[in-house]
Amino acid sequence: MPDRTPLPVVTPSAADPCAADLARALAAHVPVDPREARARAAVLDALADLRDPFDRHADLTHVTGSAVVVGRRGVLLHRHRRLHRWLQPGGHLDPGETAAEAAVRETAEETGLAAVHPDGGPRLVHVDVHAAADDHVHLDIRYLLLGPDADPAPPPGESQEVAWFGWDDADAVADDALAGALHTARRLAAAGLLGGAGGTSEESDG
Repeated sequence: MPDRTPLPVVTPSAADPCAADLARALAAHVPVDPREARARAAVLDALADLRDPFDRHADLTHVTGSAVVVGRRGVLLHRHRRLHRWLQPGGHLDPGETAAEAAVRETAEETGLAAVHPDGGPRLVHVDVHAAADDHVHLDIRYLLLGPDADPAPPPGESQEVAWFGWDDADAVADDALAGALHTARRLAAAGLLGGAGGTSEESDG
């Protein structure tokens, strides 16, 4: 059962309005499983403690932004060049960028597709904390993005293994850390709550 107990909103130590907005969104977010519940608590603690949680040069622990991209063709994943795992697009934030903005930019840079936030603005669907290269710890904030009905076109230098997957196939190949995000996105699709990503349904499985 998801943990629906709201967490208190923390006040980020740097009084950064972006950090405060993220803390409020996380406090209202319902984790899908115990792993995500632990991640949500850890990110809220980090937002309160870190001087600049969005700057990867300020601390080894920092916020990243990524996207669960859905559309008429299914769910968009790419095979990471170094990790050799099927993951969602995402990465570090540019200076002055929010995690929601980074999710859109990273999707375009890694897949060649212009995905957008749903009507009504960014929709946080998952959060995860995991170790990354160079002793970094990523506080990964994951947003639902709506992708076009188009073939991926990753630019040179990015992984060329980018593809649309049906829900079952995505569950079968995706990294374990993405399972909760896929579960939440699939539930939203089944409920017709993707706000413009029509055609993403159980029919796209297989």
